[in-house]
Amino acid sequence: MVTVNLLDLSLEILTKLFQFLNVLSELLHKEITVKITMAFLLMFVMLLHLVTLAMVFIATLEKSWWMWDGEDRADLWHKCISDNTTGTMMCTSVSTNDWLQSVQALMVLSVILSSISFIVFICQLFTTSRKGLFYVSGLSQIFAGLATFTAVLIYTFQRKEILHDLREGHFGYCFILAWVCVPLLFCSGVLYVHLRKKTHTVA
Repeated sequence: MVTVNLLDLSLEILTKLFQFLNVLSELLHKEITVKITMAFLLMFVMLLHLVTLAMVFIATLEKSWWMWDGEDRADLWHKCISDNTTGTMMCTSVSTNDWLQSVQALMVLSVILSSISFIVFICQLFTTSRKGLFYVSGLSQIFAGLATFTAVLIYTFQRKEILHDLREGHFGYCFILAWVCVPLLFCSGVLYVHLRKKTHTVA
């Protein structure tokens, strides 16, 4: 009888032990899965930020916001006219006005804000507790998106005042690139806030 009781007790202990190990295994698996998901999300947000920053930088500095027939084009800083006699491109500084200066300032502000956002993100990633992460980066990206949106909106409706040229033409790829940056900047900012909530939950 004593032997039977000992066997029953041993089986019960083993059953409880297996149940505990099973629960522990599930918890570890869940924690590892969450950490892997967070790592991939962090890498995705970082890559999105770098791509968007590069696009804003190119849109600000490249020479193709407005295109005329042929190779004539204008950007935020220069106006390039093709010389048919020599076959060369003559580029001069654009004549500034209030609208153009506003677009220039807003695009430069967008580059600065997005750069600051990335630097702050990297610093906070390694120095700040997880519950305090990413709000500054997210807000900077959102403000960068607002600055870019305002700039392209002004250029869209005030291009005649900006260009001082009545010839027909079309928007260049840098202008289109700036428009594409707007939703990407907003998405990046929202993702930073989302990351903050995720890290708060994991913590």
